[in-house]
Amino acid sequence: MARALRIVLLALAALMLFQWWSSRNEVTPEPVPTGAESSARAPSAPGYPDFLPTEAIETLQAIENGGPFPYERDGVAFQNRERLLPERPRGYYREYTVPTPGENDRGARRIVTGGNPPEVYYYTADHYRSFRKVEIRR
Repeated sequence: MARALRIVLLALAALMLFQWWSSRNEVTPEPVPTGAESSARAPSAPGYPDFLPTEAIETLQAIENGGPFPYERDGVAFQNRERLLPERPRGYYREYTVPTPGENDRGARRIVTGGNPPEVYYYTADHYRSFRKVEIRR
């Protein structure tokens, strides 16, 4: 019985040693950016704030051109339930999806416009928990 226990303990120790040794030789990949940090600002997009990802600039350009928009819900009224944007009459704000690379759904990023035609733009990377006003320089 003692001999069987010794064999089991040796086998366990060998397994643990092997796992430790193989983990030392693993290459840890660089983290893949997600969400708001998934893409950098396009260097060829003058007039747009530096904090906007490339996809947000593309969405703003689509809004300025009247579409087309990739998501059915793009252009629907934004209710401002969080009350983080200035209070305006119902229907003043509209929301548009900013695609997030690697997401299978609409993701959390949006552009919210105010007015028709839009006179003010806001960007949220965290699904309406915070907004940044977008000043477009022409």
